[in-house]
Amino acid sequence: MQILAFFVSWRYNKGMESKQDILKELARLYPDARPALEYNSPYELLVAVVLSAQCTDERVNKVTRELFKDHSTPEKMLTLTQEELERYIFSCGLYRSKAQHILSASRDIQERFHGQVPSNMKDLRSLAGVGQKTANVVYSVAFGGDAIAVDTHVFRVSNRLGLACADTPPKTEEQLRQAIPQKDWSKAHHWLIYHGRRVCHSRRPDCVNCTLQALCAYEEKTRG
Repeated sequence: MQILAFFVSWRYNKGMESKQDILKELARLYPDARPALEYNSPYELLVAVVLSAQCTDERVNKVTRELFKDHSTPEKMLTLTQEELERYIFSCGLYRSKAQHILSASRDIQERFHGQVPSNMKDLRSLAGVGQKTANVVYSVAFGGDAIAVDTHVFRVSNRLGLACADTPPKTEEQLRQAIPQKDWSKAHHWLIYHGRRVCHSRRPDCVNCTLQALCAYEEKTRG
């Protein structure tokens, strides 16, 4: 039993060391990692994050530059009908559900929080139309809170690297919160996004030129 306990402890410590090395390298690679979405207020960020689901940040920025000219607050957004908002955001995809979520959240912010996006996670998560990922991004980016949002890049890259080993975003978030020091949660979110965009692509990850290859758990990198 003592030998088994020692072996389990050794494997755990080695795994933690590897994760720490991965985080150090990500920090070295992307010291200036920051959000790519354009926004001028917590509300604009919230809307942009909702629109970013299954859509590129470049496309979202193009759409919000027009949308926010006259609809940059919950009060102004609510002057639009759902059909009118859908026409603004059509090119972002999933435009019907996104329009519903934006208007629902805007109504909640206007009626329950006097037109101001709440600055704590509990109230952010209580907003109609706001999911965990959106709340995490707004809390960490707009208000400087400790949170790690799991989008498609974070989910893919963290599980490939071995920072997590999970089959859903919620489980991945839980494991990342354990693997990453709390003070680095928000920064790690951006490190993983940058690595996913620049190196660890969805279909053809550039493993040959990846400085994390020796630490990576991605099994396909060993396939011929």
